Amino acid sequence: MIVRPAMFYGAECWPLKEKHNTKLSVAKMRMLRWMSGFTLRDRIRNEHIREKVGVAPVEDKIRESRLRLFAHIKRRSSNDPVRTVDDVDKGGVNSCQK
Repeated sequence: MIVRPAMFYGAECWPLKEKHNTKLSVAKMRMLRWMSGFTLRDRIRNEHIREKVGVAPVEDKIRESRLRLFAHIKRRSSNDPVRTVDDVDKGGVNSCQK
């Protein structure tokens, strides 16, 4: 699928809320319906279309990319700047949350 890389570019770093997740799912399902020749009037469930086309739900793909990034960071050496930032205690108040 060509559209997925463009839609999810950098998704592992996005702070996703449920409404963002829903919008991504709706956009992806519209494309899948169009590709498979179905319309909403055909009343075919999303699961059936995903199964027919052979793609996973949006939530699963984003979770997969986040886990891939997490594993990549954990493989870095302990004195790497990425690991240093990762190991910082997150107990303090963020300046954006004040």
